[in-house]
Formats: sequence, structure tokens, C-alpha cells
Amino acid sequence: MKITRVEAWPVTMRLAQPYSIAYESVTHATNVFVRIDTSRGVAGYGCAAPDEQVTGEDTNTVLAALQDAADTELRGSDPLRQAMLMERLRSDFGALPSARAAIDMALFDILGKVAGLPLWKLLGGFRSRIRTSVTIGILPLEETVEAARDLVSRGFRCLKLKGGRDVEQDSARVVKVRETVGQRVELRFDANQGYTVDESLRFVEATQEAGLELLEQPTPRGEIDLLGRVTRQVPLPVMADESLVTLRDAFRLARRDLVDMVNIKLMKAGGIADALQINAVARAARLEVMVGCMDEAALGIAAGLHFALARPNVAYADLDGHLDLIDDPSAGSVRLEAGTVIASAEPGLGARIRH
Repeated sequence: MKITRVEAWPVTMRLAQPYSIAYESVTHATNVFVRIDTSRGVAGYGCAAPDEQVTGEDTNTVLAALQDAADTELRGSDPLRQAMLMERLRSDFGALPSARAAIDMALFDILGKVAGLPLWKLLGGFRSRIRTSVTIGILPLEETVEAARDLVSRGFRCLKLKGGRDVEQDSARVVKVRETVGQRVELRFDANQGYTVDESLRFVEATQEAGLELLEQPTPRGEIDLLGRVTRQVPLPVMADESLVTLRDAFRLARRDLVDMVNIKLMKAGGIADALQINAVARAARLEVMVGCMDEAALGIAAGLHFALARPNVAYADLDGHLDLIDDPSAGSVRLEAGTVIASAEPGLGARIRH
């Protein structure tokens, strides 16, 4: 079996509910889809969700890489030699992690289809489903409360609130949501790099009664010492997100004991294979792991889910990036039941793509 073609195309999807985080407001998402065809008629699919703030890419650079370099490098190769092919692409795709992730997904999709197994089983098969959090962006107090009430009524039992612009307003929103949803709903908070160390400490103290499960990336990504200072001074787990992109980042955070948890996203890591390596570092360092996402089509969410289900130390999921996307060509690739995401039992990623 040989690769006969690599095809890539962009898809822009509007969000049903635009949202704001500490450093931007989001109304739409553009993903770049990729299809790898083979001589046996087996096709693999992947997608990239570039984000200049997080992955350092834009749609044009990712699309060009997938259309040109990937097709040139992969055509005529054995698609089952995933490690060899990804290493071959590393020089061209080193600064394009979401583009790497798209190719990685597609190759794993082919591997699962050839093996006749869903990818989560092929990678380890630890569990078949996992509860996900669902995100509420930065909104005024009453709108935040109403959004929380609506999500809980739809079966979600884990909410993640975004903040990072104003400590007092963020604290008030967290406390009010807790009063509204009760104690059985888990609450997480993501500051998206918006706080100083002092602001982080003030926030944690002000929300102590709300019983937050974790505090995600309170301080700027490039200043990991600040993240460590927060971790050492607060009583709840602190998670690295934007500060964790590469395997080397994971090693630095773990070696210096700067965080309690890490958020692994395939788009940052460069795909499932690299995510597995980062996860191994986290497990060795006894760091808890959450699998997160960008604004990704259901295809990307499916890939993250298969990874999460395969490994026993992945305890948390934040796989909601597809829920508000309008006209997602891969809609239905992930099943959601009462706040729990369930992977397909079909071979590979189990995705169906309209193209």
C-alpha cells in the first residue's frame, strides 16, 4: 500500500455563540482538513486548527504546507510507517504543530482502518468514554449565570469559566455560578494568561468557598517561574496550558515541579504521537493530565478523544471545541451524552467527512 495523494482544503465555520477570553474575542474558526489517499482505496482524514496566539500559525501557512510539502514528501510512501513519515516532515513542519497534527491524525486513521480497530483500542483501550467540561466565555455576571444554568439543564456536570481580565468580576462570576448550580457540578477556571501572581492569589482567596477543581494558566506563557510561584502558594491544582507546547516544555515544567497538571492539546503538541510522549513525561512526574482542544471540528475532537480514552493517566477532558461550530463537515464524529463524550466503535477515527 502506497500514498497516492495528499489533499488539503480550508473550512471556515461560524460559532453559534461567539465568545471572549482574556486576549481575544472569537466569532468563527477556520480549520484546514486533509485527506490522504492510498493505493488500496483506504483514505485517512485529519484537520488542523491553527491559532497564531497559541500554535504560532495561520491558515495560509498551514494550507500551503499541507498542499505542497506534505504531498511531495509523502506521495509514494507506505502510510503504515507513521513514525518514519512524521520524522521526515519534521524539518518542514517543525514550526507548524497543527499542520503536523493533521497529517498525524490522517496516518493514524489509516492505521486503524487497516487494523480494523477504533484508534482508542489500538492505542491502549483504557476506557470507552470520558466526561468533558464545557466552556463559558467572559460574559457579564447575569449572562454567565444563565449560561451555566442552561448547560447544566442539558446534562453537563463540569463547567469551565473563562476570565483573566478583571479579578473582582471573575471572582464574583465564579461564586455566583456555584450558588446557582450547587455542589454536584464541577467548576474549573481558565485565566488564559491574564493574571499576575498577586492577582492569581487574590482570585483563589476570593473564590475559595466556590470549591474550584483547578486553576488553568493564570500567568503569561513565557514566564514559567511565575506559574511555579502560583502553584506553590495556592491550595488548588494549577494547570499549564499555553506554557506547554512541546515535549521539552513538558520536561521543563515537570523537572522544576512548576505545576500540578498539564493540558495536552493535539494542535499544540503536533498530533497523537507527540502527545503520547508528553503524556509519558507527565505520568513519570505524577502530573495529572487533561486533554484539551482549540476551536476544532468534530474530526479534531475525535482524535483528541481517542488519545484520551487510550491512556489511564488522562483524568480530565475539555473536548467541547466543536459544539458551537456551524456547518462542520465532520459533525457527528463524536457522540455526546449527558456531558460525556463517546468515541466511535468504527475503525480508525470513525469520522465521516462531507467534502
